[in-house]
Amino acid sequence: MTAVVVEGLEKAYESREVLRGIDFTVTEGEIFALLGPNGAGKTTTLEILEGFRSRDKGGVKVLGQDPGTPGGSRRLREQVGLVLQDIAVEPYLSVRETVARNAGYYRAPRDVDGVIELVGLHEKQSAKVKDLSGGQKRRLDLALGVVGNPRLLFLDEPTTGFDPSARRSAWEVVRNLRDSGTTIVLTTHYMDEVQALADSVAVLADGRIVALGAPATLGGRDSALARIRFELPAGTQVSDLPTQEIKDVDGSLVTIEVEDPTSVLHSLTSWALERGATLGRLSVERPSLEDVYLDITRSYDHEPSQPDTVTRGRRSKRSRS
Repeated sequence: MTAVVVEGLEKAYESREVLRGIDFTVTEGEIFALLGPNGAGKTTTLEILEGFRSRDKGGVKVLGQDPGTPGGSRRLREQVGLVLQDIAVEPYLSVRETVARNAGYYRAPRDVDGVIELVGLHEKQSAKVKDLSGGQKRRLDLALGVVGNPRLLFLDEPTTGFDPSARRSAWEVVRNLRDSGTTIVLTTHYMDEVQALADSVAVLADGRIVALGAPATLGGRDSALARIRFELPAGTQVSDLPTQEIKDVDGSLVTIEVEDPTSVLHSLTSWALERGATLGRLSVERPSLEDVYLDITRSYDHEPSQPDTVTRGRRSKRSRS
């Protein structure tokens, strides 16, 4: 079952093409990450999927409905949750009053106390919104996005402003939502967040999908050369090493790149042990997701697609009704 289908999606603002015929699908029950530099077209894509912006060409289906039609948008309203970057919330209501008010917009919402507990705001449920920290307000945004018990949840930079501990707690919330059957479309600039959460990834650059796949295989990451790094032991030269596959030497730090690191690593450690030497800072790794992402997007020059001020305000009001 597919939750989202995008085929040949195009959008232009006057003479500027923002989306140039993109295609992707989101499987029901997965976490799908849409990545890309600022200006790549992510916001426009999300707004079209959410029904807040029209498209020029192409087909879009969200939970079987076309969000670009009045009927499709109306039918999706109770099935889709939004956690946006900027959400207008009444500052003088308490956390519980805010979540309870939003729950009242839905016919079958989640339990209010359960949602507050889920996002880690139980101790702040009586606090006014205006007194929350930035990270606590982001948790409230997440609570408002899930209280309607949506089948599909859009998460736009959900952990901005979180400290490392709070981010990992939020990840656990997102995983629990996925495990309970909620489909999630995520945008973020944190590659560790993508690695921790996403089942599938699409990279958008210059209005096109330039890479698509699982985090572990994106851009051929799983088949990329492995990097062995270590400090050259004192009193030895690079020419003394039992391998010729030296990629780089930076001071005393040596980098070797090989397809299969096992035999090379065995030779290196045996060589060091025979000399009673230590390979300091020894590490073995393949390119990180961030390395691959930067490599994929490096050749694209991005400009802001269009000011989002008016649209952001409209989205914020719509998400509350």
